[in-house]
Amino acid sequence: MMTATIAIVGRPNVGKSTLFNRLVGKKLALVDDRPGVTRDRREGEASLGHLRFSVIDTAGLEEADENTLAARMRAQTETAIEQADVILFMIDARLGLTPMDQVFADLVRRSGKPVILLANKAEGNKGKDGVMESYSLGLGDPVPFSAEHGEGTSDLLEALMPYVADEPEEEDEEEAWADAPAALADDEDEGDDPNKPLRVTIIGRPNAGKSTLVNRMIGQDRLLTGPEAGITRDTISVDWEWRGRPVRLFDTAGMRKRARIEEKLEKLSVADALRAIRYAEVVVVLLDSTIPFEKQDLTLVDLTEREGRCVVIGLNKWDLVADKQGLLAELKEKAHHLLAQVRGVEIVPLSGLAGEGIDRLMQAVFRAYGVWNRRVSTARINRWLEGVLSAHPPPAVAGRRIKIRYMTQAKARPPTFALFGNQLDHLPVSYTRYLVNNLRDAFELPGTPIRLHTRGGDNPFDKNKR
Repeated sequence: MMTATIAIVGRPNVGKSTLFNRLVGKKLALVDDRPGVTRDRREGEASLGHLRFSVIDTAGLEEADENTLAARMRAQTETAIEQADVILFMIDARLGLTPMDQVFADLVRRSGKPVILLANKAEGNKGKDGVMESYSLGLGDPVPFSAEHGEGTSDLLEALMPYVADEPEEEDEEEAWADAPAALADDEDEGDDPNKPLRVTIIGRPNAGKSTLVNRMIGQDRLLTGPEAGITRDTISVDWEWRGRPVRLFDTAGMRKRARIEEKLEKLSVADALRAIRYAEVVVVLLDSTIPFEKQDLTLVDLTEREGRCVVIGLNKWDLVADKQGLLAELKEKAHHLLAQVRGVEIVPLSGLAGEGIDRLMQAVFRAYGVWNRRVSTARINRWLEGVLSAHPPPAVAGRRIKIRYMTQAKARPPTFALFGNQLDHLPVSYTRYLVNNLRDAFELPGTPIRLHTRGGDNPFDKNKR
């Protein structure tokens, strides 16, 4: 039996995202006191009692002129209404009905879909008047509710039961990434499972074209786009398939320099994007080809490397570049010097608007993912280590000789190596960098973070340690 889809609609700031978070059991949607926080529609797997269903959080319905951002947001909400089996029409009971509520009540009524009238913020005496007033909308008996406190849950369950199947569905484990402990980010699901969606997060500065690229990849206007910078606020996940391989794309809010971020809402958006990086497997850093490699671009690559995710750089708006070959050679040279921590990272020219280079980008994504998962046998590592130590032995520190005994790969995702020996606490950073660069070249590990941990051996003649 197919899962029912329920769309939550209503004016801005009536509590739609708060209800969405309560139903999916995670704080996925951004919530703030100001109206109009939600812009893109967000989908999730929800549960209420024994009921399981899909739920869509939408932007607040507003009257707007054509060719404006508000009009594009309304179009997204109307698409959600078309997709839904049931509509949860939400009003603010404390504020009471407004002329806008009347207009949009007519809109959902004309859709021909079943409508449940939800009078949110109904707790206390102020809310009771709004609940009684809502009868005049002609949408049936209102369900008094409090999305913030969870009051009225049993009444909402009863209202949904005629439209939602009783049989519990299997939980979608993939959605759990959002709230997984940080410690799992490195170790979970080690290995390549072709049946599991590859998590690809797209990040970049505001107006780099991230949402336009995702829309072109999936072949539909799923995400809000436009000339305005900073349209995307929530991190939105979209399921896709490339050459028969399932992919989960995460579109994120544009990230500016930290010094420029003052508003609480932008801080929430950036925090959401950072979480998407943390639980991605591949991160595509999207650059604007007309102004590439600004300081913020380098910061985003460095941030991704520190989180241990593999990186691919996308040069968007490539159709606007005149000297394509010259610029590409120049940018590859810059990347070699500026991004030493992910040396060899693939740089892919593309145009999200024109749909060019998407196949090349995905090939690079899967190659980077393969490198990120690569394992090297201990025998190969130590044959390599013997040659490296012969060519360039570690220096003596304070007259004491540093002795490196052997090395092994502790884990993949990212490739992590353990170096064993004596006096390794005194190993200079320059020598560690020398080892990492040689590892990268010898075992073909371009563009991926490499971790090198040192393990000291106990001295049997040290009485204190014994």
